[in-house]
Amino acid sequence: MKESFSSFVHGLAHADIPEPVLAVLRRSIVDTMGVACIGRTTEMSVRTATLASRFWAAGVGTPGARMMFDGSVVSPAGAAMHGAYTLDSIDAHDGYSAVKGHAGSGIFPAVMATADYLRAAGRPIDGKTFITALVTGYEVGYRSGLCMHATVADYHTSGAWTAVGASAAVAKLIGLDAEGIRQAAGIAEYQGPRSQMMRCIDYPTNLRDGVGWGAPTGVMSALMAETGFTGAPAITAEGDAAEPFWADLGTVWEIMNTHYKPYPVCRWAHSSIDSAHDLMVTHRLKAREVAKVQIRTFHYATRLAGHAPKTLDEFCYSIAFPVAVMIVRGQIGVPELHSSVLSDPEITDLALRVELIDDDHFTRISTRQRWAQVTITTKDGTQYRAEPRTPRGDPELPMSDQEISDKFHLFADPLLGMHRATEIERLSAVIDTQPGAFEEWFELVHAPLSPQ
Repeated sequence: MKESFSSFVHGLAHADIPEPVLAVLRRSIVDTMGVACIGRTTEMSVRTATLASRFWAAGVGTPGARMMFDGSVVSPAGAAMHGAYTLDSIDAHDGYSAVKGHAGSGIFPAVMATADYLRAAGRPIDGKTFITALVTGYEVGYRSGLCMHATVADYHTSGAWTAVGASAAVAKLIGLDAEGIRQAAGIAEYQGPRSQMMRCIDYPTNLRDGVGWGAPTGVMSALMAETGFTGAPAITAEGDAAEPFWADLGTVWEIMNTHYKPYPVCRWAHSSIDSAHDLMVTHRLKAREVAKVQIRTFHYATRLAGHAPKTLDEFCYSIAFPVAVMIVRGQIGVPELHSSVLSDPEITDLALRVELIDDDHFTRISTRQRWAQVTITTKDGTQYRAEPRTPRGDPELPMSDQEISDKFHLFADPLLGMHRATEIERLSAVIDTQPGAFEEWFELVHAPLSPQ
């Protein structure tokens, strides 16, 4: 008889997890902390810190949890909400193309908040327990999301299925048995944010990918199950419709499909950005020479549009504008996340000359990958056409460890100082293997930012 998902989660130990899976999570730890660090400087993070402190504070005499790169204590749900919005404010976190979203931005804040709550309650965990909880959250979340996308008409945000993954991870951390984990997942699926992703693509707002409510939903669902609340079944995790997505649980790891993002904008734009960059470099073009840009890509990507974004939210969910940024600036890094980029006349002028073509073939094949083909026409009429391609950072075209490191330091060094950032990176690699590494790392990522 096949083991239930809740029994699998309950019984999973660090020793059961293959080393390649652990390696992915260690890479995600350093990548996610870089995003969290710069995310803490955004208005969205400041707003949610205020909301959590005012309206989701820890109860009197009740152990609370610290907000990442802040240190202020709020309730576990408040810390999870703040962490998720902080990560989602910079669209540079890890993801999985087939599930059309991101696990880490919802799972990390829920696990971090719970781990700190347990520390404050006198029940501290170690690095092996921490990374096992992350593995649980990612694997359950990915599989719940795959099932949701295959069986539900609307295209839901990551918050919808990360709520399920987060609930399983938190339930495991607080010591629920298999039935308690099952009830927590059911509560989270029922109460999770079934927000429609394309609404935020068509009308970009601070609500982004739904994880800001998915993470605290996961935390609260596990705590509710601990008190005896019921909510099972989670239909994306059990039942006939879910069976195909869970049949190989424990033998095949969906975590291995995790991708990483070199640019802090929607993944759907990355193949076009990469192509534009490579064409400019290969042919030694200057931005002033470019007359127009044509992008053939899949349908959802053309919905990003964004020829004239008015806010950074619109910039992050656009395609024409970041391609123009890459052509003009040669990068999309920290300086390009400043609102002044939205009024750069060279960029704004070029963005209006980017043509998007909805390509049926690319739409059909953009399931586990995201396809685009870019043509740049210069003012003398010469056309430079790139071959169709998928983004860097996919498992088939991975970013190197050095590229992940460079990205982390690009985000973290100006805000933490090189020494603290380097220690976070070093400890992330040994968080579950070196005694004391987790505890030291945990304090470093909860202390306030310290600009150098």
